Amino acid sequence: MKYLVTGGCGFIGCNLVRFLLENRAGASVRILDALTYAGSLDNLGAAAEDARVEFIQGDICDAEAVRRAMGGCEGVIHLAAESHVDRSIFGAEAAVRTNFEGTFRVLEAAREVGIERFLHVSTDEVYGAAEGVSFDENAPLLARNPYSASKAGADTMARAYWITYGLPVLITRPANNYGPYQYPEKLVPLFVYKALRDEPLPVYGDGMQVRDWLHVDDHCRAMLAVLERGEPGEAYNIPAHNERPNLQTIRLILHELGKPESLITYVEDRPGHDVRYSMTGEKLAALGWRPEVDWEAGMRASVRWFAEHLDWLEASYARGKAFFEQWYRNR
Repeated sequence: MKYLVTGGCGFIGCNLVRFLLENRAGASVRILDALTYAGSLDNLGAAAEDARVEFIQGDICDAEAVRRAMGGCEGVIHLAAESHVDRSIFGAEAAVRTNFEGTFRVLEAAREVGIERFLHVSTDEVYGAAEGVSFDENAPLLARNPYSASKAGADTMARAYWITYGLPVLITRPANNYGPYQYPEKLVPLFVYKALRDEPLPVYGDGMQVRDWLHVDDHCRAMLAVLERGEPGEAYNIPAHNERPNLQTIRLILHELGKPESLITYVEDRPGHDVRYSMTGEKLAALGWRPEVDWEAGMRASVRWFAEHLDWLEASYARGKAFFEQWYRNR
């Protein structure tokens, strides 16, 4: 199968491209990526030179660029997104444009071309805060920040293309991803970067927000399980069943790096911070998927990966340095 992977030079995208090449005989991949601050050809490594991989630089909001990239493809895995909650709170326009309008452009091109399978990758955050419950796929979408709201809107548009046009759309809602090549605006790589420099780790509020941690390798397997065996028009949660308070994760990072907990610095919480995300996963389990990566082993391995790829981590951080300094300045 020939796949179009939007956002293929980002964190999840580059890992997915490698996974496809290694695990799907006869697969070829066309990447459409705008190469924003969070995407880089360096993330692809040797895959960038693989004859089975074609790269096109382009914006998913550019209808013509999307149509060109879609031509000749059979399957689409739509990952391109503005995915940082803090950035969306600071300024929502980029998230709304990319996540909602961009998804519309990709769906429309897929409808025109006649794509055989279309996977729209969303987020567990569309359900809002899970206080004492775990959401199944029938739960209402109650997003509470601009990022998750833009993704919830995209989910609704994707489902509408199945109902209205019969486009074979599938939707996934993964838990909190972690793993190699994650851009250092997210907790794990950001705190590795700061801890290695003996800088304070800015922990929101009391640090007891709960996240379910999904290793990117498990996520890649889940995406393909849904794309290949899922029912069009359906949404599938991808939980990892690794719910941990942020402080537990942060302490593990410090322990793995041999750094003191005195680096933890509590700062003003961000607006509308969801205390907990939690989902059920029976629909995906029925397709034969289970998470395989142990939380502690996977997290420690990820921390070591960032520490061992310090040049990559520093170069990535530098691309977003202005935002980090502005966002945390008064916290």
